[in-house]
Amino acid sequence: MPAYRTLLPAALLAAAAAFVQPAEAGKRDNTLRVAFDQVPESIDAYFNNIRAGVILAHHIWDHLVYRDPKTNEYKPSLATAWRQVDDTTLEFDLRRGVKFHNGEPFDADDVVYTLNFVSKPENKSTTQQNVNWIAGADKIDQYKVRIRTKKPFPAAIEYLAGPLVMYPNEYYAKVGPKGMSEKPVGTGPYMVTEYQPGRLIRMKRNPDYFKDSPKPRATIENIDVRLIPDRNTQAAELMGGGLDWIYNVEPDMAKQLKGVPNLSVASGESMRIAFIQMATDEKSPTPVLKDIRVRKAINHAIDRPAMLKTVVGETARVLHTVCFPAQFGCSDEGALRYAYDPAKAKALLAEAGYANGFDIDFYAYRDRQQIEAIIGYLRAVGIRANLRFMQFVAYRDAVREHKAGFGVATWGSFSVNDVSASTPVYFKFEADDVNRDQQVRDLLDAGDTSVKPAVRQVAYKNALKRIAEQAYAAPLYSLPVNYGFTKDLAFQPYPDELPRLWEARWK
Repeated sequence: MPAYRTLLPAALLAAAAAFVQPAEAGKRDNTLRVAFDQVPESIDAYFNNIRAGVILAHHIWDHLVYRDPKTNEYKPSLATAWRQVDDTTLEFDLRRGVKFHNGEPFDADDVVYTLNFVSKPENKSTTQQNVNWIAGADKIDQYKVRIRTKKPFPAAIEYLAGPLVMYPNEYYAKVGPKGMSEKPVGTGPYMVTEYQPGRLIRMKRNPDYFKDSPKPRATIENIDVRLIPDRNTQAAELMGGGLDWIYNVEPDMAKQLKGVPNLSVASGESMRIAFIQMATDEKSPTPVLKDIRVRKAINHAIDRPAMLKTVVGETARVLHTVCFPAQFGCSDEGALRYAYDPAKAKALLAEAGYANGFDIDFYAYRDRQQIEAIIGYLRAVGIRANLRFMQFVAYRDAVREHKAGFGVATWGSFSVNDVSASTPVYFKFEADDVNRDQQVRDLLDAGDTSVKPAVRQVAYKNALKRIAEQAYAAPLYSLPVNYGFTKDLAFQPYPDELPRLWEARWK
């Protein structure tokens, strides 16, 4: 590993001195100071698909349904009850007496407007897979709605408990996505009081949060979210008292923070997966990757088990298919596995006409230590990968504009515990599909729409098997999450990578 990526404890302490603040500052003024390393392109939950924005959404807004992270049980939230009317219709009874942060009362008009707006393709919700199953929403009366799906969609409740938050119809109709990002208004446990794009988001506890919510009422009065892309700076500020909580701490840094007396570190596997995208469609900017032998060589070139021990974290696991193993429908049964075999990788490259290797741009946006390790493995077999490191939004747009055909993507599925939220995003002819295999698309569609669980599982398994056989991607590993925080804070992490700061409290 290059030395500049790993700070020694002494260097950290020296950097921290610049940020020293009185101990227990956050506890004393009841303000939790946190940092995110990613800058959301929008605070509007439907026009964002990075984790920082997902986390904010769960604090600012509520869902019709809440999935308990401990039991996976669906619980009433903005809806008090729901029922399946037929294969393509769900009916919801809505909670009375809930108010948005601006005082607007919550009712059926809000649900209908929100879902009908975001599900229209012309409104360009960022992750279409989250909303394109919705045919429409209809008001039955002031506190009853029906949601219609284009086809049977058995994962509907899971999505309504995850990425689909509810907006105030009058406010959203007036300000639109831009205004919702600038001044977010929800029903959630925290309300945004200040937003400085790219720098700061201040939130205050919602004093009128509805008492029957499955989310407990927050005890911490204020949360200040600073957007600090450099993780070493975050760690230094945490040690110096300028921050109370950080996440996405790299493994070597987490080990160092564990030795600091006033700090705690919590670690664990998350639902986020990492994989290498390899564009093969007709608009691919990387024609070399159209040769399956090259794609297979890339799969064989990377020692993923070794990476878990050195730069990823041993709470992660090696993946063989592009989904998270706990998600319904995720399977690696029968899928071709690519063992680490650099000799075989070189032989495949030679067979494809690249005995001397080739140069290629390699795009990435996070976990630079891991990316550098992957580049080292690729260069060892002759693939001279030139790193193009950037923020996620720039990476995503480069992929969608057919400028980037080779790079590492990560995906947390918006914490949706169903494979429809992962594999189809990248292989079902949506904006991020760089392969466009009709057989894969049809299998995924069958899995997404069947009401029979066994049929869904077989369809997904066959789609994942086809992706592996064609080596359209190189599955890498699940990503662990390391959290660093002051010992004055009681904080519990969950595997879905949603830190529920409304549950946090001062000791």
